[in-house]
Amino acid sequence: MSQKNNFSTRLHPVKYVFLLLFSIGTVTNTMLAQTIDYTEYTGEVLDADSKKPLIFATLTVENTNVTTITNSEGQFSLKVPKEYTENNVTIAFLGYKTKQIAISELDEEKNKIYMTEFAMALSEARIDAPNDAEKLVFETLNRKGDNYLDESTVMTAFYRETIKKRRTNVSLSEAVVNIYKTPYSSKKTDALELYKARKSTDYTKLDTVALKLQGGPFNTLFVDMVKYPDYIFTPETLAYYDFSFDTSTRVNDQLIYVIEFKQKPEIIDPLYNGKLYIDAENKILTRAIYSLNITDKRLASQMFVRKKPRNAEVWPTEVSYRVDYREKNGKWYYGYSNVLLEFKIDWNKRLFNSVYSMNCEMAITNWERNTNESYPKYKDRMKSSIILSDEAIGFADPDFWGEYNIIEPEKSIESAIKKIRRQLRKNKYLLAVQLHANKNYIN
Repeated sequence: MSQKNNFSTRLHPVKYVFLLLFSIGTVTNTMLAQTIDYTEYTGEVLDADSKKPLIFATLTVENTNVTTITNSEGQFSLKVPKEYTENNVTIAFLGYKTKQIAISELDEEKNKIYMTEFAMALSEARIDAPNDAEKLVFETLNRKGDNYLDESTVMTAFYRETIKKRRTNVSLSEAVVNIYKTPYSSKKTDALELYKARKSTDYTKLDTVALKLQGGPFNTLFVDMVKYPDYIFTPETLAYYDFSFDTSTRVNDQLIYVIEFKQKPEIIDPLYNGKLYIDAENKILTRAIYSLNITDKRLASQMFVRKKPRNAEVWPTEVSYRVDYREKNGKWYYGYSNVLLEFKIDWNKRLFNSVYSMNCEMAITNWERNTNESYPKYKDRMKSSIILSDEAIGFADPDFWGEYNIIEPEKSIESAIKKIRRQLRKNKYLLAVQLHANKNYIN
């Protein structure tokens, strides 16, 4: 089988990466955190036996849409309005028994929540599955109108975008956005509205290159493959993949088929390899984890790099995606997604290459019905071409987010934020000294 059309230019959710010569500017924080009556609970979600952290576990306040997830170190921060502090919190993680804990039993800090893994019998892991994995994927994507939210909603989401030079954080942008989510049966594109944002960049570690991710929150939103299947699977491109059944698992006591898919060897253009997690009873996609085939460096570079220095060659070494869905009252909806881009920069006349990684993630932390189907005015909507690091401001206010739930920062990110705050305080002190000196000089 051969391809006559190059689908690689349109079948990926991420937009472009900018690599430009930089200029240093000064940023300040002018936004004030809102105050609301809430209690913040922090802690870790761990495997009961191994004590290893469970990454991306979901915590939801029962009978509400208030939710958060654990970070890559298994840590969480959950802000609960006072009116819900008598509720339970539900903790869910793929392959583990769902757990409920009364919020009143939690401490405000250093909670340790242990989860028990499902012990599946071999016969259950290989339970009778459909004979045709590709057909099951096709039917699952076609049932989105039955299984996913069929009403307009307004979702509050937390978005984080980080850039690292090898293991060192060099840039961090965060935002709270409102997502005007249209029904899954609708072809209308979701609208985004930027509510709050902040950023900082350590230009001294960027090799005279500033990396910028075009698209911001749209890059994570478009990973919602149930809403936007054309970015990965179309009726035409399904035939370009081989589908097979992997070992089954469970989530929320429901049997989950795990379907592995990979690009057929005869297909030239870079497509995807990964796994789909499908509810066996209702044919619902609950999670997808996949990566782009980047064997052809030239094609992969054309897909992602829009501008670069003349004296460098730039190509991605890893492009991976993840999307998780959540359920409420029998309906599923987009809950979390993550995109990782790793790049290598080969400089002319330099002995060593530079390696950068760009990671963006977005989590839904609350939502409500959009009964009036209201949408922000066109001028207030985020554009899919947005560069968040150009729109955001600084990190001076430690209480910036107020009552909004966020993904707890990793220790490395947390250290970077503390360093930024110290530097801002130092700059403020030096400025005050300079102003005092100037005043004395004038007098």
